[in-house]
Amino acid sequence: MKMMRKYSIKAIPFIMSALLIGCGGTKEQAVEDKEPPISVKVATVEASDGQPFIKASGKVDAIQTADLGTRMMGFVDKIYVKVGDKVKKGQVLLVINNTDLQAKLARANAGIAEAKAGFTHAEKDYNRFKNLLAANSASQKEMDDMATNFEMAKARLEVAQQVKNEVNAQFSYANIRAPFNGVVTHRFVEPGDLASPGTTLIALESPGSFEVHANVPENEISRITTGSEVRVTVKSIGESIGGRVVEVSSSAMGSSGQYLVKVVLAHDSKEIRSGMFATVDFPVQVEAADGVTLLPMEALIARGQLRGVYTVSQSNTALLRWLRLGRTHGDKIEVLAGLSPGETYVVAAQGKLYNGAKISIQ
Repeated sequence: MKMMRKYSIKAIPFIMSALLIGCGGTKEQAVEDKEPPISVKVATVEASDGQPFIKASGKVDAIQTADLGTRMMGFVDKIYVKVGDKVKKGQVLLVINNTDLQAKLARANAGIAEAKAGFTHAEKDYNRFKNLLAANSASQKEMDDMATNFEMAKARLEVAQQVKNEVNAQFSYANIRAPFNGVVTHRFVEPGDLASPGTTLIALESPGSFEVHANVPENEISRITTGSEVRVTVKSIGESIGGRVVEVSSSAMGSSGQYLVKVVLAHDSKEIRSGMFATVDFPVQVEAADGVTLLPMEALIARGQLRGVYTVSQSNTALLRWLRLGRTHGDKIEVLAGLSPGETYVVAAQGKLYNGAKISIQ
């Protein structure tokens, strides 16, 4: 009997603690119930059976570009242009010292003069012996010798002329000319620098006509076709321009599984410059049975690597729903799992939402 009384006395503190905790929890719940609901803006999930987009990043480049170099080694004598200058086709941009070429040209001209004199002399002898042979005043052997001398003189003259053509061709590598009307984008040398074969000296591009070189991953490249119309966004200038796919690479060697797609812009823009980064939206056809659930990016809630959205319960409380997401289509993202068409989700809230918070729909 004494043991039972002692046990009852020890149990009293635990019973009192449980009562206090229960009272405290009721008080906290009462406080939460008195909080005003958070005003929210909602939307309904809809399945899109139209054309979603494949988004790819790229860079703007001029359609016509040229890196000008030389096949000869020599010191840069003169440079007639600077970066930003507009040039015309055939205009001399840069001159490499060509003193040795001038000497070669002089030797070639002297060789041609010598060969011409020999050819003229051999031609006269040939014609004279031709007449003598007709008058039976020369033998056939003498005629054959004159004919051989004439053909050799003709060949020497041809060789001399080809040597001069070769020298003139080398002058084109000493005088760097513009291959088309354009703008100087880079100048890699200064007067006095040594130019060598294979080194770019001046870079040109044709202004006004641009294309975007976009990189598309291997799992999406099969859905992009040549000739399709696309939308190009250049964020740095805040401009969106139409474009057309003109080339789809068939190889990703050396590009880590990224395939190059070239898109020509539909019209020119004075604000666009080569080298700007751009985003291309490639439309892809989706079968009606393969409806895509799209969600605005602004509605997503991020918690580390998780992405979710607040939905509305039957009792008008916020419920955080984690999602499995797919491709990005413009300002929307594809929902693979976690949300179904017809469900309501929170787009914006006039307060900090949390799981179970009371909400009022605007």
